[in-house]
Amino acid sequence: MSNEDYLKDISEIKNLMNKSSRFISLSGLSGILAGIYALIGAAVAYYIVTNSTRGYLILDGIIFKICAAILLSVAALSIITGIYLTTRKAKKNGEKIWDSSSKRLIINFLIPLVVGGLYILTILNQERYGHTAALMLIFYGLALVNASKYSIGDIRYLGITQI
Repeated sequence: MSNEDYLKDISEIKNLMNKSSRFISLSGLSGILAGIYALIGAAVAYYIVTNSTRGYLILDGIIFKICAAILLSVAALSIITGIYLTTRKAKKNGEKIWDSSSKRLIINFLIPLVVGGLYILTILNQERYGHTAALMLIFYGLALVNASKYSIGDIRYLGITQI
């Protein structure tokens, strides 16, 4: 065997190891669309809050419920889009969507996200709204950094930026 054959074998082994430890079928388009959904949801919520409270912020009653519905709609639409586009990309590349690396990615992403969500709900229940947006960015960033070891490296930098 020549040196080229050895290098080719080493490259193939490296690719196999990378595939077994990292989930790389995430669709970039799903992230872009989730951002667009979030911007549209924020604009609609901003319009509703500013035009229905006549200059002062009341996150109570129907306005709060509408904003919560917008939040849940954006989250559901983002998750559905992400699953659909990632599944399509994985099938196109002949990869499995649900394996040990995708399970590790989901678990490591959800731990800080769920804990942060529960903490934010606790703060909202106490009617302390001031730091909610900052806490959402921090916990989402922590979730991205925590999950980045099972995905592409750029996710880590996105998480650090969010934090």
